[in-house]
Amino acid sequence: MARGRPKKVRIEPENASSSRSFEAPLWAAADKLRGNMDAAEYKHVALGLIFLKYISDRFNERRNEIASDETIPDVLRDELLEEKDSYTAESVFWVPEHARWEYLKENATSTKPTIGELIDTAMIAIEGENPTLKGVLTKNYARPELDQTKLAEVVKLFSDLAFRDEHHGQDVLGRVYEYFLGQFAIAEGKRGGQYYTAGCVVRLLVAMIEPFKGRVYDPCCGSGGMFVQSEQFIEAHEGGRNDISIYGQESNPTTWRLAKMNLAIRGIEANLGSKWADTFHEDMHPGIKAEYILANPPFNASDWGQEKLQGDARWQFGTPPAGNANFAWVQHIYHHLAPHGIAGFVLANGSLSSQQSGEGEIRQRLIEKDVIDCIVALPGQLFSTTQIPVCLWFVARDKSNGIVKDKKLRDRRGDVLFIDARNMGTMVTRTLKELTEKDVATIADTYHAWREKNGKYADVPGFAKSVKIEAIAAKRFVLTPGMYVEQAERVGDGELFSDKMTRLTGTLKEQMERGNVLDMEIRSQLKKVGYGW
Repeated sequence: MARGRPKKVRIEPENASSSRSFEAPLWAAADKLRGNMDAAEYKHVALGLIFLKYISDRFNERRNEIASDETIPDVLRDELLEEKDSYTAESVFWVPEHARWEYLKENATSTKPTIGELIDTAMIAIEGENPTLKGVLTKNYARPELDQTKLAEVVKLFSDLAFRDEHHGQDVLGRVYEYFLGQFAIAEGKRGGQYYTAGCVVRLLVAMIEPFKGRVYDPCCGSGGMFVQSEQFIEAHEGGRNDISIYGQESNPTTWRLAKMNLAIRGIEANLGSKWADTFHEDMHPGIKAEYILANPPFNASDWGQEKLQGDARWQFGTPPAGNANFAWVQHIYHHLAPHGIAGFVLANGSLSSQQSGEGEIRQRLIEKDVIDCIVALPGQLFSTTQIPVCLWFVARDKSNGIVKDKKLRDRRGDVLFIDARNMGTMVTRTLKELTEKDVATIADTYHAWREKNGKYADVPGFAKSVKIEAIAAKRFVLTPGMYVEQAERVGDGELFSDKMTRLTGTLKEQMERGNVLDMEIRSQLKKVGYGW
C-alpha cells in the first residue's frame, strides 16, 4: 500500500517563475561532471544527487514545521526536532546531521575529506537510518575518475534549487527525474531501453486499462514509470493512493535501485521484491494475481534460459521458443492475472504474425481461449532506443460483462478490437516521434467505447474494427491490425486514398490548364522577337 499522501513538491530555481522550464539547462550543467565517464555509470551519480537534495529539503521543511508549530510546548520542541519519529510519521526520511545538504554545501570545497567522500558517508548514513533505502543509494562519489572540483560545482548548482510544497500544479521534481532518465536512455541507446519506456506509451497503456482499484503488477518494471503514471492517473481521477497496491520486479541491480529511488522521491510505496532477480527464474511474487498488469518487456529477448523451465506451470498455451522470450512474457503475465483482471503490455510486432518455433500455435491457443481483448499497432520512432516496430497487447481472463469504476462492461466474448494507430504521432525531433495527448485520448476512448456497455462504438475504416474470432482464424490467427482495419486504401499521412486521388487530380488539372496558358504566352513572346512557330 502507499504511504500517507505526501505533499506535492516543486523544484525550481530561487526567485524564478514556476512555469519556467529548466530541465534542459540543469541537465547541461550537471552533464559537465560526466567527463569521460560512461553514461550508464554517470546516470547513478546525477540521479543520486537529485535524490539526496530532495530528501534533505523535505527533511528541512518538516523540521521548520515542527519549529514553527505553536501548539508544541517549548520544553518539547527541541526534543521533537531531533526525534526520528517526528519525521518518519509524516513519510519524511530521517537525514542525519552530516548527511544534510547544508553540511555538504559548506564543506564542498574541502580537500580532506573530499566532497565525494562526504557524499558517500552521507549516503551510507541515510541507508542506515532508513531501512527501505538499504542497498539502494549510490556510494562511489569518491572514485578517482570523478572530478572532485566539478562535483563540488554541481553540488553548488543543485544548492540553488529548492523543493517547495504546493497543493496544486505539477510535480516538477518528478518531471526533472523523468527528464534525466529520458536523456540517459538516449545517451545509452539500446541499453537505455532496458529501464525507460517512452512516456507517451506509458500514458496510453494506463489510460486504456484505467488502474483504479486493486493490485498493479509489472514483472519487468525498469525505473518504475508504469507505477508513477498509474498513481498520477488515480489522482487525476480523484481516486486515493491507498486504492492500489504496487508489485514489481527487475533483474538489473542498478535499474532496480533506480526504481526504488524513483518511487521514493514521489512518496510511492511499492513491493519490488527483497532484491533484484530474473522474473522467469526467480519470481519474487509467485502468488500474486493482479487486477492490473502493465509491462514493457525486452523485445525479442534471446538466451532467456528456456531449457531450465521445461514444463513450467506458466506455459499454459505452449512452451515458448528458446530464441525468443516474447510468448514467455505473454504467458507469465497471463499467469499472474486475476480472474477479472486486465493486462496491457508492449511487444515487438513480430509477436502478431510469427509462425516460427511454435509461436503461431501459442498465439492460436490464446485467441481460441478468447483472452485477447485488443491489439494496437503503434507508429514507428516512439522509442529513442530502438527502431523495432511495436504494438500493444491487451489481455483479459474474463471478457464477459462486468463493472469497472461504476462503468458496466459489455460482453466482448468472441470479439477482438483492432486499432491501427500507425499514422498518429508528431515528430518532436528529427528521429523521435511522440503521441500527443489527443492521440492518447482518441485511442483510449475508442477502446472504452467498444468495451463499455453504454459506449457508442462504431468501426472506423482504416483505424478501428471489432473482429470475430472466426475471421481471425480465417487469416491463420495473425493479429496484425492492418489486415482487419484497412477497408479502404490509405496513404502514409492517414488520408483515404480515394479522397487524396480526387484532390490531387483536381490540382493537377488546374496546373495543366495553367501550364497551357503559360505555353501560349511564351510562344507569343518568342514570336515577337522573330523566333516563334
